[in-house]
Amino acid sequence: MQTIKKLSSHLLLAALSSGILFFSGTAVVAAQSNVTIYGQVDAYVAGVKTIGQEQRTWAQGGGGMQTSFLGIKGTENLGGSLRAIFMLESYYRPDTGGAGRYNGDAFFSRGAYVGLQGDWGSIKLGRIATPYWISTISFNPFGSSFVFSPAIYQSYFGNGSVAAPLLGDSAWSNSAMYTSPTFSGFTANVLYAFGEAPGDSGKKKMGGNLMYNQGPLAATLAYQEVDFSATPGDLGPAFDKQRAVFAGVSYNFEVAKIFGHFQQLDNKLSSGDLKRNSGQLGVSVPLAGGSVLASYAYMKTTGTTENNRRSWALGYDYPLSKRTDIYSAYYRDSVTGLSAGDTLGFGIRHYF
Repeated sequence: MQTIKKLSSHLLLAALSSGILFFSGTAVVAAQSNVTIYGQVDAYVAGVKTIGQEQRTWAQGGGGMQTSFLGIKGTENLGGSLRAIFMLESYYRPDTGGAGRYNGDAFFSRGAYVGLQGDWGSIKLGRIATPYWISTISFNPFGSSFVFSPAIYQSYFGNGSVAAPLLGDSAWSNSAMYTSPTFSGFTANVLYAFGEAPGDSGKKKMGGNLMYNQGPLAATLAYQEVDFSATPGDLGPAFDKQRAVFAGVSYNFEVAKIFGHFQQLDNKLSSGDLKRNSGQLGVSVPLAGGSVLASYAYMKTTGTTENNRRSWALGYDYPLSKRTDIYSAYYRDSVTGLSAGDTLGFGIRHYF
């Protein structure tokens, strides 16, 4: 009888121990993975006169300082320093409620990838923001604004006579990217987008950047190459390849943060070469609880088309809280031989 009691006691103790381990293990697994929903809403009212037009249009738009988006991201601890990572980000237009930046834009056009991360860096597969894009938006006071930033206009917008200078969008589909660990403030990124055509070595894209950020000083050097195998492209005539180089620097003096960059775009077209050299200087100055933003950019185009482009902007951004800010800005854009365009607007942005 005593033996049976001892056996029962041991079985009960084992069962309780197993249960504790089971629930404890479940809690550990739950703690090792997480998913976050985030994004931001940006809407503005502005009067817009595009280059070469005389009439101004007043409208309520979406994404004055930053294009609105919704994101989901997560990580899972796989043991040691190894983690699985994923991200899905979708642009949307708060002025109409429409998905994407424009009709026909992919649902997760801002980014969609899965990857692995560890002490050795990270590898991502999917649709990924280009290192060149990250360098561009990091070294001007208006960031990624497609409404007020001279740096963005002179890289991603047409100038009235020729379409968008920089080819390939701000994120590339069918791509793989490696990001290094940070060493003494330096981080490197390398991105390759596959052509995905049998026996076709063209239509591929590759690029990368080196970023430095330590203390008040930040700097970058970026390169990308887009190969379309003489397919008619965004520049108008058929072209073979575009090579782009970007160098940027910023320094925070506390009383003001200055920005500068130089960019060179070299296009190989069937009708000849088309080159664009551009530079931008900007400053962000703390004032009355907010920031005064100013930027000037100049681009010279030579080759099959020749013109000069001058763009400048002045704005003020005021935070109402850590997640909400209001802003007002004026942007002016001029190209040789065309009447100047400008934009005057006011907006609200909220992060969540």
